[in-house]
Amino acid sequence: MALSQAIGAGSASDITFHGLPTNWNSFDHPRKSCFYHEMGAKSSGFCGKVMSHQGLQQMHVSRNQGIRNAMTSETNRGTVLSESSNGGLRGKLNKVVLAYSGGLDTSVIVPWLRENYGCEVVCFTADVGQGDLEMNGLEQKAKASGASQLVVQDLKEEFVRDYIFPCLRAGAVYERKYLLGTSMARPVIAKAMVDVAKEVGADAVSHGCTGKGNDQVRFELTFFALNPELKVVAPWREWDITGREDAIEYAKKHSVPVPVSKKSIYSRDRNLWHLSHEGDILEDPANEPKKDMYMMSVDPEDAPNQPEYLEIEIHSGIPISINGKKLSPASLLSELNKIGGKHGVGRIDMVENRLVGMKSRGVYETPGGTILWAAARELESLTLDRETMQMKDMLALKYAELVYAGRWFDPLRYSMDAFMEKITETTTGSVTLKLFKGSVTVASRKSPNSLYREDISSFETGMIYNQADAAGFIRLYGLPTRVRAMLEKGM
Repeated sequence: MALSQAIGAGSASDITFHGLPTNWNSFDHPRKSCFYHEMGAKSSGFCGKVMSHQGLQQMHVSRNQGIRNAMTSETNRGTVLSESSNGGLRGKLNKVVLAYSGGLDTSVIVPWLRENYGCEVVCFTADVGQGDLEMNGLEQKAKASGASQLVVQDLKEEFVRDYIFPCLRAGAVYERKYLLGTSMARPVIAKAMVDVAKEVGADAVSHGCTGKGNDQVRFELTFFALNPELKVVAPWREWDITGREDAIEYAKKHSVPVPVSKKSIYSRDRNLWHLSHEGDILEDPANEPKKDMYMMSVDPEDAPNQPEYLEIEIHSGIPISINGKKLSPASLLSELNKIGGKHGVGRIDMVENRLVGMKSRGVYETPGGTILWAAARELESLTLDRETMQMKDMLALKYAELVYAGRWFDPLRYSMDAFMEKITETTTGSVTLKLFKGSVTVASRKSPNSLYREDISSFETGMIYNQADAAGFIRLYGLPTRVRAMLEKGM
């Protein structure tokens, strides 16, 4: 089970007097506000005097002009009305679970949700192997942004065991190159969000995905599949914030601490399987990636001058050990990332077709995944016959498309996964790979279920295969070719 940690923000008494909370001067109180409306990069605001509850009820404006029940605090923070008796600026939700990273975007989404939907915000962070640096200080950031609590779950083992390894077993690769790093991570995160929403009694979930990318689809299809009653809020499809400067301005006006970490020129996504790079010079496919961009792997030119050999043991299509040492799924992958990264393994540069219709260019580092993929395919060369392998490869293309499109919980993927599990029952054995200067090559393969027979394949004459039998086979196999040629020649 995933390790779940709920971190609750301290809440003051909410006793009211003459229609107003006694703790009105507390910034954290959700009903404290000052009218603020942001239009693009420009903003305007006003703060009037504190009204009575009766006065608020009498204050109405046409909704087409933006219904706002404006109240102000005694301090001049320039913050927005986050709750009113009728909810927020766009409606009313009770409680929203937000996929939270602690970066600028998700930090400003917290007050935006409170302002626009008058709701309590529960932040959720999934540890899928993005690293300690991204996990540090999240509790303080979430509470400072106005969240009521932060829920953190360690999903690394579940991610590798239940998502990565099935894709590996299926041989799923999108458009010849992409090993689906981000695609596999989104459903495990979204599934956990649905579970947390049930635990905390939330009626909605929210994410920080843009309206141009694939991730919005992956998150929301998972929400639909697992709890169709949950409402979904996608701020990037609703708000007026158009870029980083707008987001910083919004954060300042709402007294949200802006992350002080250096802004990367690249858009990156990291988990235990891979690290992706997009944006900046990569937006032009003609530009070569800069050497200092990579973070998980050394440049192959700088890799050790001596090769390293690894033995990967696989049982029924699933990796279980490295060099004879059995490891948990997450530990095994983590170890291979270190080894593969040291040798510059697993770098790809590709232009892919996004689900929403546009092309995008991305650079991916998948050191451990590249090693495992090579090992699994080499072992299958011993254990699968030709017809089975061809059918598996055909289905693998569709499997990869389903995962890329966010249809992890689709009945078709479940059915295809059952096929993949059955067809790889005999894919057991070990593969020794040679890592050298960015390359992964096979050195040896062994399996107790190998279909390879030296006594049949040998060029020496054997008892099982009579070479003279090939003549009749060729005549029968080539009959359609001969008939077509005879027709063309008028024979």
